[in-house]
Amino acid sequence: MRETSTASEERLRDADRSQSLILAAAREEFAEYGLAGARVDRIAERAGLNKRLIYYYFEDKDKLFQAVLEQVYREIREEEMNLHLLELDPPTAVRRLIEFTWDYYLRHPEFLTLLNSANLHRARHLAESKRARELNSPVIETLATVLERGRREGTFRGGVDPVQLYVSIAGLAYFYLSNSHTLSAIFGRDLLAPKARSERLSHMTEVILGYLTR
Repeated sequence: MRETSTASEERLRDADRSQSLILAAAREEFAEYGLAGARVDRIAERAGLNKRLIYYYFEDKDKLFQAVLEQVYREIREEEMNLHLLELDPPTAVRRLIEFTWDYYLRHPEFLTLLNSANLHRARHLAESKRARELNSPVIETLATVLERGRREGTFRGGVDPVQLYVSIAGLAYFYLSNSHTLSAIFGRDLLAPKARSERLSHMTEVILGYLTR
């Protein structure tokens, strides 16, 4: 009985390891080539696994892309929860969220390119994912609590939609970084230089807190 249990546990560990390797390889492939340009053969090569395993665990390329999107959303939401925003006073909490979002996008450029690819396909992979929707609700609930506490304390204006505010925070960072090359060329400035990045974060923070502050 023990041998059977040990063998079963080993198979589960192998399955988890294989799926982790596949997801890591697929993440790189989709970030580099997008959904349309990605190739399962290259993903298998990157992962060092047989292509049949990819189909066994994820069915097809679309399901694999959906799994990658779920993974990247889960990772950013987990880090957001670790900010412990509810333990901070409202202005500090919002400032912390802005700083985190900016820094996260800088540290994970693949997140932006994956979202670009998802949007090219009208986000149908996320729309079909119950898991992705569940992952996105905690941060909005947290932000709603922060906004309401700020309103009660008299530091924030009332009537602020937490979804709209979160979209604004993400959008201010996302557009700047995803279009940094074209914007730098148009304006003749290196918008990714350290000084420019620092100025952008200060600008974002002033815009958001300026809107919220009574």
